[in-house]
Amino acid sequence: MQETWSQMTLELENQKKLTDKLIMEMTKERFKNKIGVISKYEGMGTVICFLAAIVLISRFSELDTWYLLGSGVFTVTYLIVLPVLVLRSIRNMKNIDLTNNNYSETLLEYAKRKKQFLWTQKIGIYLNFGLLVASLPVAVKVLKGKDIFVSNINLVYWYIPAMVVFLVIFSTWGYSKYKNIADSASRTLEELEAKKREH
Repeated sequence: MQETWSQMTLELENQKKLTDKLIMEMTKERFKNKIGVISKYEGMGTVICFLAAIVLISRFSELDTWYLLGSGVFTVTYLIVLPVLVLRSIRNMKNIDLTNNNYSETLLEYAKRKKQFLWTQKIGIYLNFGLLVASLPVAVKVLKGKDIFVSNINLVYWYIPAMVVFLVIFSTWGYSKYKNIADSASRTLEELEAKKREH
């Protein structure tokens, strides 16, 4: 009887360990999936930015004045550097060691990396307005072969105000969405650490 009881106790303990392990694995997967959503959107944006940069670089010789050249350099730099910084900050959030770190280390590290990611997003929002101004003369020159500062092009009068409104609305919406996802991932980490402490 005692041997049967010991066997049952051992099986229950093993079952509990297996259940706890499954819960932790599922929670880790949920965390990675939440960060993966951000990664997917930013990955698509990066491909578009890189393609635009390649097209612009291939037609750089058409930027025949110092101000068009300056605008072109800013635009290409933005299209390459900012997406790389954003993807790196996402990778840093995704690569947190969820297994070996303790509760406070995990949450502190994630909070630090989440702050870096959101800071990169804010910098991107401000630089978007610079891109708006710098890319317009470059786009007109490359697509229409005209210098916007010399030709009488009415595009400026409606393009810039319309794009400013669009950027403000889109940037505010996008930032709040990303912040919500990052906060949700943070709550998932808290659940994971709670399960670790129970375990």
